Amino acid sequence: MATCSALRGSFETNDEDAEQIRALTRYPDGSVKLRNPNIELMDQDILYHLALGSESHDLVEMFGDVKFVCMGGTPKRMEDFAHYIMQEIGYKIPTGTKLMDISQYSYRYCLYKVGPVLSVSHGMGPSSISILLHEIIKLMYHAKCKDPIFFRIGTCGGIGIEGGTVVISDNALDGLQDNNYAVATLGKLVKRPARLDKKLVRELQALAHSDDPYDTVTGTTMCTSDFYEGQGRLDGAFCEYTEADKMAFLKNLKEKHNVTNIEMEIIPFAALTHHAGIRAAVVCVALLDRLRGDQIGIPKDVMQEWQLRPQVLVARYIKKTLGIN
Repeated sequence: MATCSALRGSFETNDEDAEQIRALTRYPDGSVKLRNPNIELMDQDILYHLALGSESHDLVEMFGDVKFVCMGGTPKRMEDFAHYIMQEIGYKIPTGTKLMDISQYSYRYCLYKVGPVLSVSHGMGPSSISILLHEIIKLMYHAKCKDPIFFRIGTCGGIGIEGGTVVISDNALDGLQDNNYAVATLGKLVKRPARLDKKLVRELQALAHSDDPYDTVTGTTMCTSDFYEGQGRLDGAFCEYTEADKMAFLKNLKEKHNVTNIEMEIIPFAALTHHAGIRAAVVCVALLDRLRGDQIGIPKDVMQEWQLRPQVLVARYIKKTLGIN
């Protein structure tokens, strides 16, 4: 039986260069190649959490033209993004039809397709997004997609930045300030480097407009597995540290590690896309400055407008890449 290529030696994945990754993750025509020979031996690969399968669906016909995969936490946000990007790229659906949640019967994630763009929800936290990424990357393989680009668009807590500020992540750290994604696999710890595409960061930053009524910045993003204690909040059901402890921790993140914001998905997102040889970026809007408080109390209409800001930036990139003015 074939074995997974990552499970070797000490189980800690070495940092590979771009040429090595390209050779392992792409066929000569640029289509996605998996780093798992087991998949080729299967009669059918069931993408259970997407309610899709390699034999039950014609995945090449359905998804072969996908160039961009945009993901965010909630189904509603990604449904809204699907409608938004449809307007932005001028995509027309047949008369009498409407956008459909392709994965609605998975009861886990939503999945919308708008021409070359997929809009998919990933849930909250490392475990949820890692499951989604495994199956979306496999979907890219089965659909024979060529050089897709992945985006995470979402929300975060800022450190020393105003609420409403858009953050393009240029580096990722976990809650222990390590930039690897660690997964216990067969009783051993597998570590994969969490790397983001620096060129893509620069390209996105260049699309921030000087007349945007908000700042767009780049910086390091910390990923936690918990919203409350993991992020040093004082308002969880439990808190066994002081406000002074919290402030010292956040200020150390800012001053020593250049951490600009905190969220809960970037480490697996950056690590798994990097391991798959997929260009990827994370664009989030800060809902508050954590140096000033813990609770999110902004009005719903303000939050809705703020949540649109990362979508606007990513839409600009998609339109530019597609040659749409």
